[in-house]
Amino acid sequence: MSDMQIANNDPPPRPLVQRLGAILWPSFFAAAVANAVFFAYIDPLVLREMTFPDLPLTRELGYTLGFFAFWSCTASSSWFTWILLRPTCRFNQPLPPER
Repeated sequence: MSDMQIANNDPPPRPLVQRLGAILWPSFFAAAVANAVFFAYIDPLVLREMTFPDLPLTRELGYTLGFFAFWSCTASSSWFTWILLRPTCRFNQPLPPER
């Protein structure tokens, strides 16, 4: 095998739906657990009074905003893990020979 030839042992790229599902599905469950644990101890209305007392937020809206905040945090963590676990052979190509 010459220097310019490399063994391509990479699996084929996965479909976009499968990649998004691998990021969003586990983060959805982690956000649901984090939301349940967080709001088991903290009432959204009390949190609103401490942070934004002038905004007319309901308890349900507080739960919803909290869930989406947790989901964005856990999805970004899953996305960063996916970036770190990509195969390196696709990105690390040998340099061309000098002339």
